[in-house]
Amino acid sequence: MLPHKRAMRSLSLLAGAGLVALAGCVPAPTVAPPAPAPRPLPAATPVAPRPAPTLGADWRDWPLTPGDWRYRAEPGGGSASFGVAGSMPVATLRCDLATRRVTLARMGATATAATLTLRTTSAVRGVPAVPDARASGMIVVSFAANDSFLDAIGYSRGRFVVEGLGLPTLVIPAWPEILRVVEDCRK
Repeated sequence: MLPHKRAMRSLSLLAGAGLVALAGCVPAPTVAPPAPAPRPLPAATPVAPRPAPTLGADWRDWPLTPGDWRYRAEPGGGSASFGVAGSMPVATLRCDLATRRVTLARMGATATAATLTLRTTSAVRGVPAVPDARASGMIVVSFAANDSFLDAIGYSRGRFVVEGLGLPTLVIPAWPEILRVVEDCRK
């Protein structure tokens, strides 16, 4: 390497070291930098409560009640419950094999006998409902196992409806679990 290049290199190293030394001499700031100005919050818009959905004239277009059917085989006759997993069922269909009766229980309460209306694609029936002796907070309607209305419920096109007593209307899918319980009682 040529002597003047060596000198230039040494000089640049000395200059760099000097700058590093000077940077270490700068005192730390004693005052914290000012916080940035807060952003203005958007004006709160009042949220109006959502109105209950209006049900159209044709019950076959009403939205389904959330949930699924779950069948359970039991010694005295099968049962199927409908509702959201992890929550109390909103409806239960039970077979009492000893009496050959099928009961449909739904959430709700009534102090005395009253009438629930059940709608299927082929039939509409008002059915006497009473408090369920097996489950508090439920009301129950009962059918003979050979009642053809049970077939109307099971074969209804996609859904059937349980309404009345000022309770929320249940729009329940007509799944195979319904007919499975009915068949348990017809054996």
